[in-house]
This record gives sequence, structure tokens and C-alpha cells, in this order.
Amino acid sequence: MAVADDRGAQFVLDELDERDALAAHAVAASGPDLSALVIPLLKGVIYQETDAGLWNALLNLQPRVRDYVLVLDLELVLDEAEGYAFLRSRPEVNEALAARLPRLVARRPLSFPVSLLLALLRKKLAEFDAGGGDTRLVLSRDEVVELMRVFLREGSNEARLIDQIDFYLGKVVELGFVRRLKVQPGQMAMVEVRRILKSFVDAQWLAEFDQRLQAYRSQLAGQGQAADE
Repeated sequence: MAVADDRGAQFVLDELDERDALAAHAVAASGPDLSALVIPLLKGVIYQETDAGLWNALLNLQPRVRDYVLVLDLELVLDEAEGYAFLRSRPEVNEALAARLPRLVARRPLSFPVSLLLALLRKKLAEFDAGGGDTRLVLSRDEVVELMRVFLREGSNEARLIDQIDFYLGKVVELGFVRRLKVQPGQMAMVEVRRILKSFVDAQWLAEFDQRLQAYRSQLAGQGQAADE
């Protein structure tokens, strides 16, 4: 997974193109130790908690990995404290040069509701961290619904509203910022907010959270008026 900053109230996500077999082949040719690390990074995030062996190897070979992905115009983001690592596009300092280079990373904007949910979950994570204690932020499905409810037009169909929020939550799960937890039959659905979200929504962005929420409200209100017309 690779991420980029937002554009106004809407986030933009950089995704590594897993179909780029040429890049994977070039990595494999560079040596078995390096390929065992870079290929998984090209496909997504490496977490310490899920693959301690791969994580330790990445820590040992971190300089080589950084040098190699630099050739692909990528950079390694590794948070040793939080236990995750991923690749993202290098900052486009030279726009003229960047325009001439083919992108290994495809960029696509996220919808406003999905961007909003990411922002609200990031705010919740910041509040959770400020309270100390556990490092895992676990929320029920109902808690996620309540986070979003105030920003969406409820109308008269409660079930439809919840279905919409479930859809947005599913998108966030697909992006890897939230994971669903296993529960017993009949128990309330639970999700864990993954700490990699901190790399996507940084502290500077969060400091302007209230202003950005106003931008979300204005955008969603505009969408609602357009739908009514």
C-alpha cells in the first residue's frame, strides 16, 4: 500500500500496481533475500504482528531495500514503534521529470464519505492514544455508525442509512486501514482501527480537523442538494 496527501476534503490514495510483473521480475533478479522483502512490499503492507520473521529481515536489510526501491521512484515508510512498513511514491520535487517517468503507483481519489470515515477514525485514534492504556482501538459497528450518522442525511429509512455506512466501512477495510474481528454468532460486529492510518492522516492534517470537517459538511450538503434537484 502506498498513500498520498489529501486534496481539500477528499483523500487521494496511491496504490501499487500489482500487475507490473516486470518490476517484480527485476526485484527477483536482484537476489533472493531482497526479493523476499520487496515483492511483499510491492503487494501491500508488512506488519510485525502478522509476520515477525519478514519484519526482522526487513529491519536488517532496510538500507538495501531503500536503495532498491529508490530506483523504482518509491520510498520505504517504516514505523518501527507501530510495527508496519509500506512503499509509497517519492515526493514529486521535479514535476517536469515526474511527468516523463512512468508511474509504478496508480493514483485514485477516494469518495467523500470514505474520506470522511477515514478522518473520523483518525480523530478517534488520536483521542484513544491520548487516554493511554491499550494500543488497539476496537470499535463496534454501531459506534462506527454513530460517528458517521451526524454527517449523512438520515431521511426516513434507517436501514438504508446503516447499509450505506456499512458499504463505506467495507471500503475502508479493503484499503487496509481497518480489519474486522472474529466474533461469536449473535455477537455485535467489531472492527479494529489499524495504526497505519496515522501515516495516511498525519498530525498536521489532524490539527486542522475542525476546518476540514466543515469542508466535509459543505461538500456533503452540496451533494444532497444536487440529489434533490
